[in-house]
Amino acid sequence: MQVVPDGYHTVTPWMISPGTTAQLIDFVVDVFDATELARLEVGGVIGHAEVRIGDSVVMMFDRPDWPSTPAFLRLYVADDAEVLRRAVERGASVVTEPTELFWGDRVSRFRDPFGHLWWIHQRVAEPTEEQMNQRLHDPEFAKAMEYVQGSVGR
Repeated sequence: MQVVPDGYHTVTPWMISPGTTAQLIDFVVDVFDATELARLEVGGVIGHAEVRIGDSVVMMFDRPDWPSTPAFLRLYVADDAEVLRRAVERGASVVTEPTELFWGDRVSRFRDPFGHLWWIHQRVAEPTEEQMNQRLHDPEFAKAMEYVQGSVGR
């Protein structure tokens, strides 16, 4: 018997909403080209839903009586600018503008209309270990890291 079912990974995040899971599903389908895999809804409340974003499954459900529990998710995408554009068009607010960091990723962050924070990464360089060490000490990359670490999106 296999430990992890086909199509899943060892870790699968949950996103819990107070009653906005249906809108959250629409958002991730539009922004990330996600595929809705499952939705169990009774009386307008989604008790379980799953979407596939890229190669990963994200589970979601409504729980109106739970305290606010925003998710913090990091995704690698092929076109970070396009993903950020679509997110903003659908009501997200930019927390961190696209910024290239020393290890070769361009990073941005946005808060979706439901309070979840998304880290968007696009691989834009493949520095060697030596280049990465040089970039780490480059004032331009140090300033970029300071900006990213300082834009927490409160």
